[in-house]
Amino acid sequence: MADIAKPDLRPNNPNFSSGPCAKRPGFTLDALAGAFLGRSHRAAEPKARLAEIITLSRSILGMPADWRLGIVPASDTGAVEMALWSLLGARGVDILTFESFGEGWATDIVKHLKLKDARVLSAPYGKLPDLSAVNPANDIVFTWNGTTSGVRVPNADWIPANREGLAICDATSAAFAMDLAWDKLDVVTWSWQKVLGGEAAHGMLALSPRAVERLETYTPAWPLPKIFRLTSKGKIAEGVFKGETINTPSMLCAEDALDGLRWAQNIGGLKALMGRSEASLKAVADWVAQSDWADFLAEEPATRSCTSICLKIVAPWFTALPAEGQAKAAKQLASLLEKQGVAFDIGAYRDAPPGLRIWAGATVETSDVVALLPWLDWAAATVAASLAPAQ
Repeated sequence: MADIAKPDLRPNNPNFSSGPCAKRPGFTLDALAGAFLGRSHRAAEPKARLAEIITLSRSILGMPADWRLGIVPASDTGAVEMALWSLLGARGVDILTFESFGEGWATDIVKHLKLKDARVLSAPYGKLPDLSAVNPANDIVFTWNGTTSGVRVPNADWIPANREGLAICDATSAAFAMDLAWDKLDVVTWSWQKVLGGEAAHGMLALSPRAVERLETYTPAWPLPKIFRLTSKGKIAEGVFKGETINTPSMLCAEDALDGLRWAQNIGGLKALMGRSEASLKAVADWVAQSDWADFLAEEPATRSCTSICLKIVAPWFTALPAEGQAKAAKQLASLLEKQGVAFDIGAYRDAPPGLRIWAGATVETSDVVALLPWLDWAAATVAASLAPAQ
């Protein structure tokens, strides 16, 4: 098999992982020099650092003044679980599933919390469920952006303003890159390691006044572990939303989170962050429009994620393969890119259809995405050529 010519241009930063994600441009470890290492997170100065994360996050996201925001354990997963275990059960619940994390929340609600009045509104990878089927009398649990499917809700118009239930939104790969409709939401969660490229294990939990009211007037039928408890003596634990974390946070990770937030503020805030991600999506969309082998996994343009851009392989040489062969070919394609040092960790999520997943959150330079695209063509052509003798 003759070698296929490689592109001349290479991405300056080949890190396109969907989590942990690329650090912000220009990042060095010197940015963490001010971390309060070896200090108690309860002490005044470290606690002020944690409170600053909350304040800056609120400001950049444009969060309403009457919402509460806290740092919680166990990344976005911990934040979502806190919301599910603390708030659900007061009324029926609709769970939207269109990728693996939504499916995980559905499993928790139906099989572990064992809620009887629970509906799962599902759609296969690449599509959204029927949003019009949501019952406004029920609580709603959904992901704003499907990290593993590259599908996002185009807006929140489908959530009634006069809803009776709470809208609980996993926004981990949407926050800081997409315009969240705060007036249509009641709980919003995310983690540090996504759009701003922070380090893992810390989650953020935002609560509307309606969510706080639920917490203070409803007691779940099941016991709550300590790290899930958001109330004390029937009242919201205000300290959680002022930097008094339930468990011990990493002050090194906190310094890193602040570095990302300050960078976001300095480049122009939410509008600039969204613009960076949307520019990368446009670059990929322009390339896909000319590609004879790749397409978006998200079927409708309005639902295509600007952060976790998921691609499927539609070339005849690929679609003619059995399922096992497709999975192997997709992994081979991603492996070629990694061996060339031009793209790390861009294979599709293990539960998703075989393909590629390119993280294009705000810390990723669009110029690096543009430089990557010819390498995708090279890798696909190389894999196709390797399979040619067997066809």
